[in-house]
Amino acid sequence: MEIRVNIPDELAAQAQARGIRLEVYVEELLAQQVASHPVEVSQPRTPEQIRAWLDSLAQFSDKIPPLPDTISREWIYQDHD
Repeated sequence: MEIRVNIPDELAAQAQARGIRLEVYVEELLAQQVASHPVEVSQPRTPEQIRAWLDSLAQFSDKIPPLPDTISREWIYQDHD
């Protein structure tokens, strides 16, 4: 894989101070980040959990005003001065 990025001068200077190539230094930094943030594997949600999540999304849907039959520019900007 090849990834091209704009490397800040500071990053290049840090690699040079360690006496290693920039590519090696970036690989080490990425490896450290991956090791410190392991990927969590989650279990599939149960139907009850999905239903509870959907209900939470719809919790205040009764307070949403209905849309007009036609959406006009005036309706979109009705609350703006």
